[in-house]
Amino acid sequence: QVQLVESGGGLVQPGGSLRLLCAASGFTFSRYAMSWYRQAPGKERELVAAITNNGDSTNYADSVKGRFTISRDNAKNTAYLQMNSLKPEDTAVYYCKARHITSYYWGQGTQVTVSP
Repeated sequence: QVQLVESGGGLVQPGGSLRLLCAASGFTFSRYAMSWYRQAPGKERELVAAITNNGDSTNYADSVKGRFTISRDNAKNTAYLQMNSLKPEDTAVYYCKARHITSYYWGQGTQVTVSP
């Protein structure tokens, strides 16, 4: 059974940090590129960051460059999103996605709220 389980979300003050985790099971994690998306209320889901299957390349949305870092540990079947200098506009549900050619899986999401 394929599962992607996000964790690490919560309430944080502006300027704070959070580390999101995406734990994968049920498929060959090391074959899949991983990405983080987010969806704020009333807005479309948007790509935040992505990393290749072996971790040798990453890319970021302009809005998070220099503040967020995506990484992965294929030995632990886990992807991460380190979020620093958080802003209220980062508030959203964050989802991880695994993709390999035409096969892809989504997690259930974790809420991140940035508020004083």
